[in-house]
Amino acid sequence: MIRHIPNMLTVMRMTGSLGLLFIEPLSGLFLAVYALCGASDALDGYIARKTNSASEAGASLDSVADAFFIGVLLMVFLPLLRLPLWTIGWIAGIAIIRFASLLAGWLRYRALAFIHTYANKATGLLLFCFPFLYNLLGLTVTACLLCSVASLSAMEELAVNLRSKELRRNARYFTWKR
Repeated sequence: MIRHIPNMLTVMRMTGSLGLLFIEPLSGLFLAVYALCGASDALDGYIARKTNSASEAGASLDSVADAFFIGVLLMVFLPLLRLPLWTIGWIAGIAIIRFASLLAGWLRYRALAFIHTYANKATGLLLFCFPFLYNLLGLTVTACLLCSVASLSAMEELAVNLRSKELRRNARYFTWKR
């Protein structure tokens, strides 16, 4: 039973993410569900490693849940923020690089090739902190910080998927050697 807890947490994150679409943005309930989604993201991998139940399927499910969470947050926050055109273009550019990386991974490995690098984890953490950073730093500084890190992580993941001989989902950083 313990071996299934990480995947159950991941599925709960997906369910909670979906629930965010129906809760008033930035309300107390929204922030509570949001925090639980973030906590489940941190806990699922930790529990999987500690219980020796980490798996390729679990890593893929975690990556899909992360993408789902980010997609929901974009749907919730983009209409509220009135982003300048340069920010929308930057986000679209990141999405194109991510799509190219997934396509490259699919063509090379016949699998969804999400890589768990430190840069991707930093991007996830900053995305999770977005509502708080937005209130603290304002939109322009937050967008520049977040998009800069997300751009670097997307380019790193694309480079890994283009250059690696085999899919290594838990590559923590990109080495320039093959």
